[in-house]
Amino acid sequence: MPSFRNELHLYDSEVALALEGEERRQQDGVELIPSENYTYPEVLELLGSVFTNKYSEGYPGRRYYGGQEFTDQIENLARQRACALFRAEHANVQPLSGSPMNQAVYLGLLKPGDTILAMDLSHGGHLTHGAPVSHMGRLFNFARYKTHPSKGGAIDFDELRATARRARPKLVLCGYSSYPRDLDYASFKSIADEVGALTMADVSHYGGLIAGNVLRNPLDAGFDIMTTTSHKTLRGPRGGIILCRREFAGKIDASVFPGLQGGPHMNVVAATAVTLKKATTSDYQTYARLVMRNAKVLAEALMERGMKLITGGTDNHMMVVDTVTSAGLDGGAAEDILDAVGVTANKQIIPDDPRPPLKPSGIRLGTPAATTRGMGEPEMRLIAELIAESLRSKGDAAVVRRLRAKSVEMCRAFPVPGIALPSKVGGPMN
Repeated sequence: MPSFRNELHLYDSEVALALEGEERRQQDGVELIPSENYTYPEVLELLGSVFTNKYSEGYPGRRYYGGQEFTDQIENLARQRACALFRAEHANVQPLSGSPMNQAVYLGLLKPGDTILAMDLSHGGHLTHGAPVSHMGRLFNFARYKTHPSKGGAIDFDELRATARRARPKLVLCGYSSYPRDLDYASFKSIADEVGALTMADVSHYGGLIAGNVLRNPLDAGFDIMTTTSHKTLRGPRGGIILCRREFAGKIDASVFPGLQGGPHMNVVAATAVTLKKATTSDYQTYARLVMRNAKVLAEALMERGMKLITGGTDNHMMVVDTVTSAGLDGGAAEDILDAVGVTANKQIIPDDPRPPLKPSGIRLGTPAATTRGMGEPEMRLIAELIAESLRSKGDAAVVRRLRAKSVEMCRAFPVPGIALPSKVGGPMN
């Protein structure tokens, strides 16, 4: 296939050098942000394909432009594959990303001012679950439920039921961006049914683990709507997927287009179709199991080194470290130190965090990207050592240099899929 890297260098060397710098950064560092991953080479091929050129406003068979023979084929493939993979009655694959995906559900099924019951942001929820700084937090009335970190992160469903009875929500929403446990969807559904609310699960951060059959599927518990991004644990392009019961299909589709968006990005839709096919393979099922196992090993190794984890462990692909308690550092400072070592993490608020968002009390870690490269238990233990030692040193320059060398040596043994850099071939997911 043709490559235009030389043309890019000749025309805009600044951008070309930034691209090569990012490729080297990804190869020489270990990615632990749980919402990031390395996509498939086939996805990269489609993202740069001629599907980028095509406007396809509308839906298959009902477009506002001509020339849709092949765009209709790929969108139908993506919708069919999404329904089969997640056992859904209807799928919309046009949302441009996770935030408009969730907004389309709210705006399609609710009225401004309606009440939504959702997880508190500091306890693991998401900005689109009603954070005051988000537009959705202004349009809708959000009631909150929290977790109990001292009880392993448990959700008290008696408390949640009492909150639902007081608030009388139109929608009960669950799902998380920084909660290291699985969810009891049947209990959420029971409470929603009691108060006459719809049920929605935003599984953007772990949709790939549901596809891999290592976490529960809320649709199996009778949920009305499930949303997921197509990247993160699914390893696809950056987009969104709305899955719902057939009775909501018309409202959901109309809310996405023309309600919220114009033409879909057909290069992303094509890449999503390939991603969904990948997720049906035995290799992918193995990958999902390894992500979970690596997370357990990393969490245990961190705790063995004195790092305090919110909820005391993990049941999924992520964990949250209380860096203030563990190392006397706020999450922003911890993130900077780990960047210098070649370990990419993100600063993270912890439940009822008294600190500001840019200097919170923790960091968030996850294993999907490292697992994609073929890293396993020995690497997870080494990564725990890099994290604990660098943070305890408070970023001492000599310690950082020594640990950085160990990090680069480890990473160069595990190439990043889709990046053509000279290194030893390794990893089952290339």
